[in-house]
Amino acid sequence: MRIGDLLRRGSVLLCSLALFLVAGTTFVGVTLVDAQSVYAQDGDEETGEEETPAATKTSTNLLVKALEALQWYTPIFLAISFTLVALIVMNILSARRDNIAPVHLVEGFEAHLDEKRYQEAYEMAKNDESFLGLVLSAGLSKLSVGYPQALEAMQEVGEEENMKLDHKLSYIALIGTISPMIGLFGTVHGMINAFSEIGGASGSAPDASALAKSISTALFTTLVGLAIAIPAIGAFTILRNRVARLVLEVGILSEGLMSRFQNVGKK
Repeated sequence: MRIGDLLRRGSVLLCSLALFLVAGTTFVGVTLVDAQSVYAQDGDEETGEEETPAATKTSTNLLVKALEALQWYTPIFLAISFTLVALIVMNILSARRDNIAPVHLVEGFEAHLDEKRYQEAYEMAKNDESFLGLVLSAGLSKLSVGYPQALEAMQEVGEEENMKLDHKLSYIALIGTISPMIGLFGTVHGMINAFSEIGGASGSAPDASALAKSISTALFTTLVGLAIAIPAIGAFTILRNRVARLVLEVGILSEGLMSRFQNVGKK
């Protein structure tokens, strides 16, 4: 019971993280667009209108500066963020116990074996699309040849299904690796523009606003890249450990259920 509670709490935590990422990226994207429109409208307003509070102006200007600093990096980071959320949700659903080692399959399969209804046990495992169902059906299909061949078939199917789960998780790790690289690319890009401004000044003072914009690009891209990579790496580690634990459980359960056939094929 404690393990089940921990797994359920882990799933809830990951779902909360995914929802937080969705809400955060949506809020930032909408706020930045609204801030840009507000900033554009302020330039067309007449001087006789009421002034907005200082805190609102500061917040708006900061968001507008962030949007201007990120430039064309904004849609890239938004696309990566939504892709990360989708991958996390997909892997959470794939790593559920019902999809890997459902309890009802274990209990029903064992009950059929106890009653020596082997055909019903095979049909039950074959009609179940879970990890454990595929492993058990593969083992029973090769049992007529011998118990070692059945174990080998179970191992092959288990390795194949485990590889599929690992491939799904690998995309989260890929985002966790690529996001800081994009941020680093933006850092280098911004620093190159900054030194270009300094070098093009020809002995005079460089344009302070252009220099500040280039440095802002370098800093904001690094910040956003790390903000995406940190939860990606954390989610990948948690999900990978969960999948590894469930796959190990499938191996133990399948071998335990099939152990009663180990004398098949022996004289």
